[in-house]
Amino acid sequence: MEEQIKNLKISKSKIFYQESMKKHTTFKIGGLAEYFIPIENLQDLKEVLEIANQNNIPITIVGNGSNLLVLDKGIKGITLMIKLQKIEVQEKNEVIEITVGAGEKLGKLAQICLQKQITGLEELSGIPGTIGGAVRMNAGAHGKEMKDIVKKVRCIDYQGKEKEFTNEELQFEYRSSKFKKEKYIITEITLNLQKGKKEKIKAKMEEYATYRRENQPIEYPSAGSTFKRGTDFITAKLIDEAGLKGYRIGDAEVSTKHSGFVINKGNATAKEVLALVEHIKNTVYEKFQKKIELEIEIIGEK
Repeated sequence: MEEQIKNLKISKSKIFYQESMKKHTTFKIGGLAEYFIPIENLQDLKEVLEIANQNNIPITIVGNGSNLLVLDKGIKGITLMIKLQKIEVQEKNEVIEITVGAGEKLGKLAQICLQKQITGLEELSGIPGTIGGAVRMNAGAHGKEMKDIVKKVRCIDYQGKEKEFTNEELQFEYRSSKFKKEKYIITEITLNLQKGKKEKIKAKMEEYATYRRENQPIEYPSAGSTFKRGTDFITAKLIDEAGLKGYRIGDAEVSTKHSGFVINKGNATAKEVLALVEHIKNTVYEKFQKKIELEIEIIGEK
């Protein structure tokens, strides 16, 4: 594979060998990526996909690494971090259309919307991921999900062919979309938002930011909410009632601030996180006969 990587036209300063994924995930956990390449344009993405296809090299896609647990043995092949940047605003009568590169962060876009007096993104402004990652998992907060504001998505399949899907074609569900079931790489998203008043937008954003600070353990590395909510139960409440708040394996701990979060108290390994997750699942099932599911994604070599 080394020979094929050498043949890439991408600047060698942008290709990292045996790169620690601790540096690229909000959990600050994970082994080494064999090759790690930040992708800043479509041309580079297509070239890497072509080389990978010709030589059967596995490809792993990451965004901001905010919903990920990378296993301790790391990732084989090429890991691509999508950093496609673009923010284009168009006013169409009452609707504001914003076309955004998949690598743009939700927080940055929310700040631009605030300055331009565009409303509709406030609830999602505290999610620490990229737009592409948020669309892929249909991220949500405070009663709003990405499906509520996405108009269409441009993407590329693993053969390098570009495609476009409308909201209706994206199979949005709770914390899921077409992109979790089929192999596409999101490159660009068009959102439908509205004109708003700066003071109201700012007030809402501050309200949600305060809620997050007071109720979520943002002072520790984590992958966000660890578990999905249940169909007829609140997962964090069951974990709490099971007496697991503060339960710890190594440096992986059930947050004392919010039981739905597993946090890294220092140098937690993926093995410790997974052992803790299993303990939580088993304890909750024994006590309440409820099966809980992970919201975070696990990638890497088992």
